[in-house]
Amino acid sequence: MIGSLRGKIVSRRPDAVLIDVNGVGYAVTVTIPTLSNLPADGREVFLHIHTHVREDALQLFGFESEDEKRTFLVLLGISGIGPKVALNILSGISYNEFLRAIESEDIAMLCRIPGLGKKTAGRLILELREKLPKSEGSHDRLFEDTLSALVNLGYKRNVALEYLEKTHKKGFNDIESLLKETLKLLTGNA
Repeated sequence: MIGSLRGKIVSRRPDAVLIDVNGVGYAVTVTIPTLSNLPADGREVFLHIHTHVREDALQLFGFESEDEKRTFLVLLGISGIGPKVALNILSGISYNEFLRAIESEDIAMLCRIPGLGKKTAGRLILELREKLPKSEGSHDRLFEDTLSALVNLGYKRNVALEYLEKTHKKGFNDIESLLKETLKLLTGNA
């Protein structure tokens, strides 16, 4: 079984990436957030991999973090949830939003994911409440809005999040200060 891949990105599609590892090209299906955080074609990437074996197919699913991969595996353990639906769930909302929706039993948020109805959302909450890790420091709306602004300015979400966390820990508590100080860190002017 393939557990991880490190190699160069050859090409990408809306739901997958082709990674060259020492001359062998691996087609890896990824979530939308993972795809958006990948470096440019030709650059090196590392992904946590789940190898899904069926009678008629062998598929690789790639994730940025080990926690996201574990969540995918837990989702596969729920009756009626296959790899495509699990990937759709992790693509429909961010990983931390998904964890918060499960923790807070927010059926409405889960139902916004294409293909999930109330019944399946309720089953997810019931079965996953105790199985998933707790969401990372539940940030307030101000933090999320600032993060969204940074992403809209063109910064990769994971990079913007890292620098925003640093700024947030310094005690800045309004969107203007958070944005200004985080941009200073991102541009190296701090």
